[in-house]
Amino acid sequence: MQFPHIDPVFLSIGPLQFRWYGLMYVLSFIATYFVIRSEVRRKKLTLSSDDISDLVFYGAMGVVLGGRIGYILFYNAAFYLANPLKLLAVWEGGMSFHGGFLGVIAAFFIYARRKKIPFFTLIDMAALCAPIGLGLGRIGNFINGELYGRATSAPWGIIFPGSDGVPRHPSQLYEAALEGVLLFLLIRFTSRRYPATGVAGWTFVAGYGLFRFIVELFRQPDAQLGTFFDFFSMGQLLSLPMFLLGSVMVVQRIRSPH
Repeated sequence: MQFPHIDPVFLSIGPLQFRWYGLMYVLSFIATYFVIRSEVRRKKLTLSSDDISDLVFYGAMGVVLGGRIGYILFYNAAFYLANPLKLLAVWEGGMSFHGGFLGVIAAFFIYARRKKIPFFTLIDMAALCAPIGLGLGRIGNFINGELYGRATSAPWGIIFPGSDGVPRHPSQLYEAALEGVLLFLLIRFTSRRYPATGVAGWTFVAGYGLFRFIVELFRQPDAQLGTFFDFFSMGQLLSLPMFLLGSVMVVQRIRSPH
């Protein structure tokens, strides 16, 4: 299959260009606001609409700053040292989930201290929002024709622009399905079935670690990094500890909910 050649710019107004990738972030933050508002009402938390907006802003800053810093440090430090003007070009892609994850944790920790709200109460709400952002972000990656998969003979293999002309797995769509849709349903189920604080948050950690590890088997490793020990990608090395720790903590929280 040929790549559908979707223009990454969906709207141009004079010199201004609005990209699908950036739009996915905007939609993610909007969805996050409504999901958190729903959870605040369900949990009967004393957070106003302004408080929720502030929380979403903290999370957005954590995602963007952490994701960018994480990508630079984990995946392509040499390139950005040689091209410092590209450090802020987030519209071109180059965001690390693991960096964004750490950024959100730091941002929510600050917010929890400021508002005197239990930290894991916020993390549990964020866990329901994160898969939405992940799913939309991977669709943005697909539109950009980046982060494609390994070579395949499957009939749904796609020849991506800028590749070697060999059909490849649309691994971005695999991630959107697993890390976006399936992970959201899994967290929603566990958060309702086991309402103890921390279950939803640790389910996200374990579920993402597992699904990312699986998808990396189909995703083309980063050219500048390759694989470690002739098997593991950087994404797998960062995700495996998440799965192991998250699994242990989910069991612990279910067994000792108080």
